[in-house]
Amino acid sequence: MNDDLAALGARIDRTNELLQRMLAEVAKTPSTHAIFVDAGYLYAAAGRLVAGTEDRRAFDLDAEGLIDALIDMARTVFADSRLLRVYWYDGARRRIHTAEQQSIAELPDVKVRLGNLNANNQQKGVDSLIRSDLESLARHRAISDAALIGGDEDLVSAVEAAQGYGARVHLWGIEAPEGRNQAEPLLWEVDSQRTLELDFFKPYVARRTVAYEASSSARPTREEVRFVGAQIAAKWLGARGRESLAELLPGHPYLPGSVDQDLLVEAEGLLQYSLRGQADLRRTLRDGFWDHLQAQY
Repeated sequence: MNDDLAALGARIDRTNELLQRMLAEVAKTPSTHAIFVDAGYLYAAAGRLVAGTEDRRAFDLDAEGLIDALIDMARTVFADSRLLRVYWYDGARRRIHTAEQQSIAELPDVKVRLGNLNANNQQKGVDSLIRSDLESLARHRAISDAALIGGDEDLVSAVEAAQGYGARVHLWGIEAPEGRNQAEPLLWEVDSQRTLELDFFKPYVARRTVAYEASSSARPTREEVRFVGAQIAAKWLGARGRESLAELLPGHPYLPGSVDQDLLVEAEGLLQYSLRGQADLRRTLRDGFWDHLQAQY
């Protein structure tokens, strides 16, 4: 009996020793962070803040300088962590790099990931790329912290996926001249928030002095966007009937992803204006959609 107890005690001591060694190795392993940039949001919000326009043709953005500034900020925020890389998400026709995107891809520690760009210059597939990378890196313990620069409500699922594997997600926004340019559900979901202000972007954004072909559509008013939301809701209800409405109502104020995406695409077509990076107008669009549906129930 004594021999058995002694053997058991020896095994316990050995297990404790191995655990202590493992904890010591973990303590010596530095934390790792990555920066995830939704370029569509960045161009729209930074352009509007510094140059007064969201049209990329109207201003120049020093991507290399800005990326270096973001890396420096991350180095300060995550003082005891090392950078994995910067992920830069943008849209391109047939996913073929533009000259600007190619130059960004050639920067050290930067990975460019491209979604599609449709005929209306709307990005497709960027949110799913961000979610895939965030989830994969968190699942494989490749990162402990993620700095996410974006504002779309569709990024909520990406945040939840990364957090589910233990990573912390920190939302970095861009100062809005008025209202907000980030969706409230996204703000609620992340682990921390910070806003990059005008002075941060001034060195990297400059309005072009040469003439360019201006967009034919000015920024719509909230009343116009709300009306379009109601207009699309009427069409949606006529096509699907009251049975579908009864299924949709319990989810208020949220819309299923497929319905929300269809609403966005159709609204942009009617308005002839991109609502990407326009969190305030997207909320107004959903409000108009819901207002009409609830009035019909």
